[in-house]
Amino acid sequence: MRLSKGTLVTRRETPSEADTRGTEMLLRAGFIRQLGSGLYTTLPLMTRVLHKLEALIRRELDGAAQEVSFPQLQPAALWRQSGRWDAYTQVEQIMFAVTDRGGRELALAPTHEEVAVAVARELVGSYRDLPLSVYQIGRKFRDELRPRAGLLRTREFVMKDGYSFHATPEDLARTFEVMGDAYARILTRLGAEWRAAQADSGLIGGAESREYLLLSDVGEDTLLYTADGLYVANAERAVSRAHPAPASPFSCFERRHTPGTSTVASACAALGCEASQMIKNVLYEAEFLEGGQPSTRPVLVSLRGDHSVNPVKLWNAVSARIDGTLTALEVADTEQWAGDLPLGYLAPDLPDGTERPFLRLCDGAAAHAQHFATGANETGFHVVGANWGQQYPLPEVADLRQVEAGERSIHDPAQPLLAARGIEVGHIFQLGTRYTAAMNLSYTAADGTPQTPTMGCYGLGVTRLAAALAEQLADERGLVWPAVIAPYEVILTVVDLQDTAQVEAAEGLYAELRAAGVDALLDDRPSRAGVKFADADLTGIPWRVTLGRTVGLGRAEVRERRGGETWEPGLGKITGFLRARLGQR
Repeated sequence: MRLSKGTLVTRRETPSEADTRGTEMLLRAGFIRQLGSGLYTTLPLMTRVLHKLEALIRRELDGAAQEVSFPQLQPAALWRQSGRWDAYTQVEQIMFAVTDRGGRELALAPTHEEVAVAVARELVGSYRDLPLSVYQIGRKFRDELRPRAGLLRTREFVMKDGYSFHATPEDLARTFEVMGDAYARILTRLGAEWRAAQADSGLIGGAESREYLLLSDVGEDTLLYTADGLYVANAERAVSRAHPAPASPFSCFERRHTPGTSTVASACAALGCEASQMIKNVLYEAEFLEGGQPSTRPVLVSLRGDHSVNPVKLWNAVSARIDGTLTALEVADTEQWAGDLPLGYLAPDLPDGTERPFLRLCDGAAAHAQHFATGANETGFHVVGANWGQQYPLPEVADLRQVEAGERSIHDPAQPLLAARGIEVGHIFQLGTRYTAAMNLSYTAADGTPQTPTMGCYGLGVTRLAAALAEQLADERGLVWPAVIAPYEVILTVVDLQDTAQVEAAEGLYAELRAAGVDALLDDRPSRAGVKFADADLTGIPWRVTLGRTVGLGRAEVRERRGGETWEPGLGKITGFLRARLGQR
């Protein structure tokens, strides 16, 4: 490719729409342009990056799954059959739902579990048809309320998503690891700094899931891990050993007057105890759909005063204990409840209302508290020296607290949890029979009985991964692409187009590199050398060959973009030099 014949419009200033360094560089280097909120055009250089990334994914999945292409428009009936229509259209509200001229409701695909099961119903009849593993690379659509960070959170994007069906959970577990290994190879070949982490399954569901994340300060996910490498988990799911609470200063149960102490800090100051020696009781309001009708239920959560609620864990705990689809879970509105309840002074035995009994939950760390302080169900009063099973019945115990860095790991108390930020680029799930049972997918087993297959799901964001690499690898001069997905492997920069020797050397080397299978770009624009050098750095092409004054001596400068090292081999040795370096990628 000759730049004089191509489309490259770079910017020197920082675009106003850039909110991260990676997005800034993609915009400045002419890789993308914003069309609207969360909507981007990928220009020629970015399109080449994405195509090469897709090719890498296909190579790593060869033999593990077969490629298919599912429709982007999906009948709403499939989503209702799986039970996810309300969750995606009313709870998270991330799905674009449309109605055609015939009055039929359709979903614009945010994911394809339902479609995969519908297709499998046509393909799987017997145990001989299993396992079945397919994947596609295509566009997805999500109604993101607040798109951010360029291609990291958009409303339309390219994704690789795969689905597998199995006769046994053990076979599913094997494919789960096969897909995980493929993701690991992809990220390693890209030269990324990445982690695989235990994760919450979210709206996709399933008993087990694993995220693949690139480490980056702009990541929305927090990882908690141990230095020995034996534990990595998303903060939404992480578990730990809570810091032990010191022995309580209270030896007997009594009620104390504590005016103006509606916060943990003020109550502990008045009572002379630490936050870990207090049980706080937080009131939530759960909204859910039961039989298609909206309903509510109050939820009372008890946990140690020095801990905070993990909203994902609480959501999962409440969802598992109500009939219907949970649509909202928020701390109770102070104005709504203030006249009826002594907020800030609640006790674990707060009396039920006449129509809406409380769902009572207690975090596991709080369940071990002894001689604790807590509210007295009366404004301005607390009790001290309380115990579960004596003054208060122990609510149902669940893991509800947010784990923090510095706490000790479960597998080794000598290993504290460390924290890092990450960008989720992949997620794999063991779904079990959640979808196959709901959507009546069955097969005939060897003994002639009908059985429900178990299912796996495997997602890898293509545009998101490319954007995450831009975030992780970009420097102050521009993008830094791994050679395996760079738009071009080598850029040839002609310093002076009026110098016949430089032009002839560039043309000859360009033809030689292309004949040797090296993806080369020739910068033959009539621009100043400084502009060309800046653009070469900005675009992040791994190797730059500068054809300048040394051409007369039979040499040219070869420079690596990432490390900045330079060499001056003879013109006849440059192709072999670059092929050797690129062969190491």
